[in-house]
Parts: sequence; C-alpha cells; structure tokens
Amino acid sequence: MTTTLSTVPDVKATAPIQQQLADRGLPPAEHYLDSGYPSAELIETARSRGTVMVTPVLLDRSAQAKSHAGYDKSAFRIDWKARRVRCPQGNTSTGWHPVRQRERDAIVVEFAKTDCQACPVRAECTSARRGNRMLTLYPEHLHTVLAAARAEQKTKTWKDKYALRAGVEGTINQALDITGIRRARYRGLPKVRLQHAFSATAINVVRLDAHWTEHPLDRSRTSNLTRLSYRLTA
Repeated sequence: MTTTLSTVPDVKATAPIQQQLADRGLPPAEHYLDSGYPSAELIETARSRGTVMVTPVLLDRSAQAKSHAGYDKSAFRIDWKARRVRCPQGNTSTGWHPVRQRERDAIVVEFAKTDCQACPVRAECTSARRGNRMLTLYPEHLHTVLAAARAEQKTKTWKDKYALRAGVEGTINQALDITGIRRARYRGLPKVRLQHAFSATAINVVRLDAHWTEHPLDRSRTSNLTRLSYRLTA
C-alpha cells in the first residue's frame, strides 16, 4: 500500500508500487490498474521486468479522435526511418522536430501550409489558425507500445480479463463506507499512512470474518433517497 500527497498524480505511484512488490519477491505477472496509473514508458518498463500491466491506456485526445470525425493520428502513416509522415490525402510532412514536452521526449511533425490550405478535406483534418496540421508523437518504441495497448483494449478478450478488477473496486468502496478512508483524520503524511494501514487491516478482518462465518458481504446498502422515503411513509 502506498500513500502520497493529494497533489501527486496516480501515474507517479505506479513505479514505486511495482518496485515495492519486486523488493518483497512478489512481482506480479499481471498488474491490474485503472486508467490513471499507466503510461507508455511504464508499460514498457514493466514488461521488461516480466509484468504485464492490464490497464486501460488513455486514447488519442485530439479533437478529431474525441469527435470521432475527421482524421486522427491513426489515419497517418509514419515512416520512422525516413522521419516522414504521410497524410490520408497523400501529402508528406515537411518538418520532423524532436522536442521535450512535460519532461518527456516527443516528436512534433509539421505539414506544409501550402499543402494543407489547398487540401479539399482540410476541415476534417485541422481547424488550426496557422493553417496546417501538426502531430505530436512519442518516440518509435513508445509509440508502438501505446498503439498496441490501445488496439488490445478494444478486444473482447481484454475486456473480459479487465472485468476481474471489479472486485478491487468493491474493496475500495467497502473501505470508503466502513472506515471513511476518503477523509484524512490527521495531519502529516506519516499519520495518514498509518490511518490507511489501520483501515486496510480492518477491511481484511471484516472480509475474513465474512469468509469464516460463510456470511456474504453486505451488498444491500440503502440509498439516502430510499431511507428518506421510509421516513416519509412511517
């Protein structure tokens, strides 16, 4: 279990958690996580250590991909060796610029304004004021990892496998309901970490008791609206 400051994004906790498991001799063959924890770099690093991250990766966030209209990145053909990209209309990029963005390596690809402005389907490709389409890509090895992960998560096999994580969400909800873990009772990370440890221990005891007594976990929680209706009819 890892406790961080509230300002730390989930993706920053992935590597430390996997390292803790490895240090204890418990590296998972498959690591199930929600969409806040993966990145192309983490997926590649985990795989090199023998761990497959079963997690939905973020999809293409371009305007074209979000609207499911026009040409998103998957419509472009990338020639990594020649460092060129061909658009769906057959035009070839004129700029290939390795850059650093948010502490990561990336590649900005630029198409000529003359090609884009004369394109008959320009409106389906870009609405940029500069008049031409630009793409931001990961380096080749990370681009390949991300593309493969995005394709795999669309399959029924992957969806059936990821459905197993529903049990984890149930445990989290139980911790929220029983221990109030969403709200820190103390100040300071060490004390909050201790609170989380006690909460996890309490949930383990509750679940062990339910298992030993053959009593199923309570799944009949009454909603606030239902309780209100009971009071009104009483």
